[in-house]
Amino acid sequence: MLNGITIIYAIVTVISLLLLISYCGILKKRDIWLTMLYIAVFIVNAGYLSLSVSKTVEEALLANRISYLGSAFLPLCMLMTIVNVCKIKWSRVFAAILIPVSCAMFIITATPGYLDCYYKSVTLSFENGLTTLIKEYGPLHNLYFVYLVTYFGIMLAVIAYSIIRKRITSGSHVTILASAVLVNIAVWGIEKIVDSDFEFLSITYIITELFLLMLYIMLQGSAEPKNVPEPVLQIDNTEEEKEELSPIEKFEKGIATLTVTERRIFDLYLAGKNTKETAEAIGIKENTLKFHNKNIYSKLGVSSRKELLFYAQQ
Repeated sequence: MLNGITIIYAIVTVISLLLLISYCGILKKRDIWLTMLYIAVFIVNAGYLSLSVSKTVEEALLANRISYLGSAFLPLCMLMTIVNVCKIKWSRVFAAILIPVSCAMFIITATPGYLDCYYKSVTLSFENGLTTLIKEYGPLHNLYFVYLVTYFGIMLAVIAYSIIRKRITSGSHVTILASAVLVNIAVWGIEKIVDSDFEFLSITYIITELFLLMLYIMLQGSAEPKNVPEPVLQIDNTEEEKEELSPIEKFEKGIATLTVTERRIFDLYLAGKNTKETAEAIGIKENTLKFHNKNIYSKLGVSSRKELLFYAQQ
């Protein structure tokens, strides 16, 4: 008969698999790092489940390695996902350094059964149909602690940097990102204090996936150009009046006809932002910005951003 904890592990593993499938089906544009994060969470939970039903030390150690395979790469995937969401440019050298570090971390955590550097010794405990691994930690076990703390610190630093540099301007987006990190830190810290046979991080990882999936859906929804035109304040001028207007007068009158989005773009140009910075500031694609630019230039009677800035200075 299966233990209640084993049943929970089975449910969580199935949920993580369904979330992976749902993620691949829901989002039109998938991020490679978020995809890897979903795979890593599934691997971790599959490892926890396998360990809970293991019958021998060898089976338990293999299940333990499977769970650490996901755990070693999960912080990397989560960090890179946050970096992409925060629209921070990162060098490939950055990933080229972090990936080998994660591989090295996994190799160290996979040594039990071969070396005594991570676990000095391991024995199995069978209680009410649940298998747990009784471990005596080795000298390198604290490396995983340092590894996680470093990653969590970098994640929080990235979020703080994106807020300061206004890479993220939505309060709800910041809340979701911060919650995804802080929930992991809180549960991980509690597990270090409270002795329990159940790995609560298995559920925390599911919550993290839901947070990031919700955020990606929100971001993709806000990036889509709307087909419904925004209301425009119409100025009813006769053809004769239009012909009599000077370029500066036409420019001034045209400002009143700008939509809310167009006026925001106009103000960002006056603030010295280039097209790429402007598109990032309001959360749209550059092709969508070009569409808005065309309308703005037409209403103001100019042909370029340079000419727009010239008349604005007048």
